[in-house]
This record gives sequence, C-alpha cells and structure tokens, in this order.
Amino acid sequence: MNIGSTLLASILTLLLLNNVAIAQNRTPEEQRELFGYCDKQALMKQFNIAEEVANKIGDIDLWAAKELISIENNTNEVYATKGELDKEVIKRYKALKLSDQQLKSLADFKKNREEHPAPCEAITLSYNKAYDSLSLARALQLMKTKYRKSLIDKLGINGRQADMIFETEFYKQKEALSISAIPETDFTRIRKTVAMYQVRENRHKAAGLTDDQIVGSNLFFSQNQLYPEQVVNK
Repeated sequence: MNIGSTLLASILTLLLLNNVAIAQNRTPEEQRELFGYCDKQALMKQFNIAEEVANKIGDIDLWAAKELISIENNTNEVYATKGELDKEVIKRYKALKLSDQQLKSLADFKKNREEHPAPCEAITLSYNKAYDSLSLARALQLMKTKYRKSLIDKLGINGRQADMIFETEFYKQKEALSISAIPETDFTRIRKTVAMYQVRENRHKAAGLTDDQIVGSNLFFSQNQLYPEQVVNK
C-alpha cells in the first residue's frame, strides 16, 4: 500500500499542532534537545529507524517549528501559509526514504504522543528528601543494614558491587535534591537531570554491572527507599 501525501500531511499536521502547543513553554531548539533525550530512542527501537534517520526527523521537527512560528508572526520570507510549509515538510519526509510502514508507524507514534503523553524517564526527576540531612557514612550504614542482602540476591552480584551501588544511589539522591531547587521552567533542570542519570549509568558500568543488572538496580531503588513516606516524585 502506498501511503502517499495524505498520510504524510497527517504526520505534518500532528507535528505542527504539537509544536504550536509546546512552543509556548519551550523554544524549538529546546524541543530538538528533548527529542534527542526522549523520542529519538523510542523511534529507533520501536520502528527500526536508523540513528541517522532519527536525527534527521528531529532536524525536520526543529526546522518546521521555527518556520511555523515565523509564519504566525508574518515574518517568514519563504512561506506565506502553513499549507505551503506542509508541502515542503512532506518533501523532506519523503527524502528520508522511509518505508510505507515506517511512515505509518511515525504517524501513529506522533498521534499517540499527542493524545496520550507519557513521562520520559531520561528527564523525570525523582528524589528523597530524607537524604538532605544524611551523610554518606550514615546513608551507607542504613542501606547496607536494610538492603545489602536483598540487593545481592536480586541482582546476583557480590558485596563489593552492592556497596558501589549504594554509593551511586547516595550520589543520585544528593544530586537530585540539588537539581530540584532549579525552577521547572528552567531548561537547565532537564539538562542536569539527564547528566545525573548518565553519571549513574557510568558508575554502574564501572562496578561491572550488566545492562540487565543496571535496570534491576534502578528498579530496586524505585521500589525501596530508606524513608518511603518522604519520597517525592516530580
């Protein structure tokens, strides 16, 4: 089945409507950065889209968002109407040489994102206020007493690795508390959150954890905290 211009136009409409709504809070450049943190990986994994193509999709999103804003401000020197912009974006999507199924999947993905927005783990900040007053020594003492055996059994790791995981969790909680002081409207908060999770992953890898063990460790601490009643998620 040839999807053709009709489906591509629907893809574009969804894209531009989404960008219009989001542009009130984030610049097109910030939206492009968010794409790299969140939707890019989903596109690559779910729809078998190469990273290079995913990056180009993000670039088209950025370009279209900027052009649409200038059209609405009557400052666009190339496109007078959204319809004219639609045609150009359709050409750019076609130039990516995606299969009909990939184009359909992309349209469905964008529609689902708009109708059922889901939190992006890479930028979701979670923290435990109890760590604000905890020293590293005290936190490690509490975590080892309460969780060391269960963590070792659950992940199939040794004691040294468990202790390194506890130190990493302490770092994550302290850093998250620091980041939480940044206003949610400040994009620096998102960048620092992404960087924090990357440091956590790097430390887990340095401890010799496999990918599955890293996922298991993160899940463990999402379900087990020193003072669960004081955990705040944002």
